[in-house]
Amino acid sequence: MKPIFLCGFMGCGKSTVGKILAKRLKCRCIDLDDYIEEQEGMTIPEIFEQKGEPYFREKETEALAAFGDIGGVVATGGGALLSDKNGETAKKSGMAVFIDTDFNVCYDRIKDDPHRPIAASSTREQLKARYDDRKPKYQAHSHFTVSGGYPPLVIAVKIERMYNKFINGTMPIREEDDG
Repeated sequence: MKPIFLCGFMGCGKSTVGKILAKRLKCRCIDLDDYIEEQEGMTIPEIFEQKGEPYFREKETEALAAFGDIGGVVATGGGALLSDKNGETAKKSGMAVFIDTDFNVCYDRIKDDPHRPIAASSTREQLKARYDDRKPKYQAHSHFTVSGGYPPLVIAVKIERMYNKFINGTMPIREEDDG
């Protein structure tokens, strides 16, 4: 199975949708941040504090490349598909999908989460600016965009349908869902 890489802003639903999608496809779901924490033996906030964001991004790139060869559903971190290198890796090895969720929804999900170092150390305005900066990068580094305004099961079903068409070569690249 070619991997499915889910990307989008913090709190857009990548992990939740990824678990549902993996169950439907009878494969595993890998949360890239959880994987990195396990490999490094520390939490994301600890990695940021002790080794810095550039180190974390390097580990993210390495993990992304590894899962490109393994397959399954990969719920990437909010910054994983921002770099051209990571975007190219995801698009070449599988299908990349941007879950386009409204900023206010994302913000409500992340605003009090101490496990998200960028969210914890930023104001709402700073996060909105980051969201606005990242959105075109997510779009550029994914094959498809699906609206995050649906319940997670509906999003997972939409992605599953995209994947089946993608694998069969019957879906045009850069498709946006209708909602």
